[in-house]
Amino acid sequence: MRTSKGTLLVVFALTLPFLVELRTVLAWVNVELTVLESVGIALAILLALLAWAMWPQNGETSPSGSR
Repeated sequence: MRTSKGTLLVVFALTLPFLVELRTVLAWVNVELTVLESVGIALAILLALLAWAMWPQNGETSPSGSR
């Protein structure tokens, strides 16, 4: 795992306010996002973060605690 579980939880928690503000900023430039589209973007971001966090670091194939 590339990061600690606590750090990952904090990043997940900060994603919601980020997306709310993203909708606001996009509304200023006449780009309207529905709530469903915002949820889809949020899920995509969270899945990408989770995939990055769970991907083995430096190409190792076994968990670091198994040695």
